[in-house]
Amino acid sequence: MPEISVLIPVYNRAAYVTSAVRSVLDQRGAPDFEVLIVDDGSTDDSLARVAALDDPRIRVLEAETNGGIASARNRGIAAARGRYTAFLDSDDVARPDRLAAQAAFLRARPEHAGVGAWIGWIDDDGKRLSRIKRKPRTYRMIAAERLFRSGIENSTAMARTEVLRAYPHDESLVVGSDYDLWARIARDHPVASLPHLLVDRRAHAEQATTENVARDRHFRCRIFAWQLDALGIDYTDADLNGHYRLRRLKKAGDRPDNAYLDWAEAWLAQLRAANRRHALYPEPEFSGLLALFWAAACWYGEPRANGLARLARNPLTRALPRGAFQGWAHRAPLVARAAARLGR
Repeated sequence: MPEISVLIPVYNRAAYVTSAVRSVLDQRGAPDFEVLIVDDGSTDDSLARVAALDDPRIRVLEAETNGGIASARNRGIAAARGRYTAFLDSDDVARPDRLAAQAAFLRARPEHAGVGAWIGWIDDDGKRLSRIKRKPRTYRMIAAERLFRSGIENSTAMARTEVLRAYPHDESLVVGSDYDLWARIARDHPVASLPHLLVDRRAHAEQATTENVARDRHFRCRIFAWQLDALGIDYTDADLNGHYRLRRLKKAGDRPDNAYLDWAEAWLAQLRAANRRHALYPEPEFSGLLALFWAAACWYGEPRANGLARLARNPLTRALPRGAFQGWAHRAPLVARAAARLGR
């Protein structure tokens, strides 16, 4: 039996699936593995491209109709024969040492449910770009972030198959089922990210043209909602939308006005107080993260001088030095180790 099942959901990815599968077949020093292709009703020749690779380590599950990414992942996890299941999107590429590094981590740390990694970027032709997405390295920081975003990049993740079967993807979430998955797992089990580039994500035109911020906001707000319920916080749709906006200020080029800063100041203080009562997110990491979001809102506020003045006099700012340190901790292993020592 293979030790690892590499799960690659596929839907009309004929242009990229060969590169994705080959990147797994060419792994160095990895334990025995299978490549589990879950075709989600493709109408192009994706499956023909996979068949042409003609490798006995490849297994294919086919669906007649498109059920969505969450459904495809659940079907793959149910069929996986490996002790560990590694995710890879069908347009991404695994670097040669990925499986060996992550399997070694999980063998050495039986208390951890899963492990991710940093992710690089490639263009449509497979050329590496300079962009890197660094995720928090330690469990405490990953757990602290889960009210805002996923601390695990799913296409880099490897997890214990038994854990994934206990936490199925929510198939009602058209977007963000992976964020929901890792928020639930990180609530109950330690997880981590290796500070190494182990996967490259493809930045192609199709991603840009299909991005739908309104749909993304709708489904992510559902994930925020169950966490806010657990904190005992009453909220409105406006609160959920404001919370979503906090994590997109830089990306969207947003310039919050005074009314939004008033809301953000009260909202972040409410989150901090609720967590002190219920202790759902690790401290002081959670307060440091709230301080970072408050600082970002003030920095991008219009006019900036007003935002900076508000930053200087707000009690949340007291956690900013630690929050800033946490913000850099996952960017370099030496800093990450120092941050981990501070968090003990």
